[in-house]
Amino acid sequence: MPPAPSSRSGPTTRSGLRRAVAETTGGLPSSFWWLWTSTLVNRLGGFVVTFLALYLTAGRGYSATYAGLVASLYGLGCAVAALVGGVLADRVGRRPTLLGAQLGTAAFTVLLGLAQGQVAIAVTALLLGLTSNASRPAVAAIMADLVAPEDRVRAFSLNYWAINIGFGVSAAVAGLVAAHGYLLLFLADAAATLLCALVVFARVPETRPEVGRTAGAADGVRPAQGSTGRTRTGLGRVLSDGPFMALVGLTFLVALVSQQGSTTLAVDMGAAGLSTTQYGLVIGLNGLLIVLLQIPVTRLTAHRSRAALLVTAALLTGWGFGLTALAHSAAFYAMTVAVWTIGEIIQAPTTMALVAELSPAEARGRYQGVYSLSWSGASFLAPAVGGFLLDRAGGGAVWGSCAVLGTLAAVGYGLLVGSRPAASSTVAAGAAPVAAPAESAS
Repeated sequence: MPPAPSSRSGPTTRSGLRRAVAETTGGLPSSFWWLWTSTLVNRLGGFVVTFLALYLTAGRGYSATYAGLVASLYGLGCAVAALVGGVLADRVGRRPTLLGAQLGTAAFTVLLGLAQGQVAIAVTALLLGLTSNASRPAVAAIMADLVAPEDRVRAFSLNYWAINIGFGVSAAVAGLVAAHGYLLLFLADAAATLLCALVVFARVPETRPEVGRTAGAADGVRPAQGSTGRTRTGLGRVLSDGPFMALVGLTFLVALVSQQGSTTLAVDMGAAGLSTTQYGLVIGLNGLLIVLLQIPVTRLTAHRSRAALLVTAALLTGWGFGLTALAHSAAFYAMTVAVWTIGEIIQAPTTMALVAELSPAEARGRYQGVYSLSWSGASFLAPAVGGFLLDRAGGGAVWGSCAVLGTLAAVGYGLLVGSRPAASSTVAAGAAPVAAPAESAS
């Protein structure tokens, strides 16, 4: 009897898998897949940012405080670039903005590898942040222009998947490359960016809608962008929305903790005597786990209490980093990464769903824009604070602070979300949590 179910379940399982793949990837235009390919290539070669702190401390002999300052300047450039890149994508065009950003990124990546002196390195890192993040609004706009509204959630999910695949692989490979010299990291990163630009130049068309076009405009945010009076009123409405701004503040606390994974963690592992290869493998686990677990965990947590999920996510994130204070081996560091990655996987879709719920339809883009400031602000502040604490008080202070911030965020989530009506305190099933970000990203 046992062989019979096995023989039937094999083809059934394969058929179900093929159907799931077809439903996930089918029906999207070829230009989208070329853009997806360029994203994957770019992320596969994204070595420099991941290893920047380790390069500055272990490779160049600078302090953790200085490495944190440089990472903060890079984050500041990214925050400014998101706004500038969005304006250029609408006024100049998606394609020229994307190509210009990629060419500038390749150039400044090489210059950063060759820069000498603290001032030159800091300025180049700021410029690299400006050029590298200026491409994101253009990529999002192209995807929204190319893909039908009903397929945008799927398209943005696939793009997110490519980003995390690339991050996981590049982090692991970068450690091996760095063992042969850090300059090779910068050159390889620049080469990948140039290849990405070549794919865009050859295969991705300009997609900016014609002036005065109305068909499809209602699906995006162009009418709201064109109405400056409504934009000013809408922004004031967002900033005066107390519950939403409280959510932004709590997310900022979680983001302060999460950002330590790309900066302070590298320095701490280096101080513990671990190699660049080991750091690459450990931090690469974050991206790989997201690729493997994001969809299953989202389905598993569907219809669960949103307050409980956010509290759990904040505690896993904060205490996952807090456990780093006890780590002395690559295996232990990997275990801590796994813990806070699960927190990240739970927190992202749950918070996205809550932001969408708090956002009026006519102001959804502005709400998402203000919400994103919690992450861009953390990318600016967290590296400098983490590096300063590591230099002045040691790793115990850094990772203990992470545990405290995670706990404070968990309490805040419980008070804020737990007081909301029961009907709106559960997470929608399936892809619903990512629907609003896909629209705002467009």
